[in-house]
Amino acid sequence: MRTLMLKLEPIIWGLFGGGMFVGSLLLPAWLLVVGILAPAGLISSSAVSYDHVYALASHPIGRLAFLAAIALPLWAGAHQLRHIFLDFGGLHRDGLVGGIVYGLALVGSLLGIVAVVSL
Repeated sequence: MRTLMLKLEPIIWGLFGGGMFVGSLLLPAWLLVVGILAPAGLISSSAVSYDHVYALASHPIGRLAFLAAIALPLWAGAHQLRHIFLDFGGLHRDGLVGGIVYGLALVGSLLGIVAVVSL
């Protein structure tokens, strides 16, 4: 399992980088707009209405955006958990822990794909 983890490391680092981008830049901006600005009346509530969000989710590019917002932070979190485990001296079980956390990220990503496709 350890050799497989080493072979997949570049792909996982790419997913980690994408997840960090989405999780640190895009999701806080979305939370600001949807959670603070719209309820406070600083932007039009119709901009974040159900119909507009559903229209975005129905468009193929919008579906990709929703999928990225779901899946990429899962991979970033899985990678961070794996490296936290390694920092606490878990090098001898790296293959097992990596398989578990990346497997959970894969399952979450697949569930995200199913949810986005079924919109």
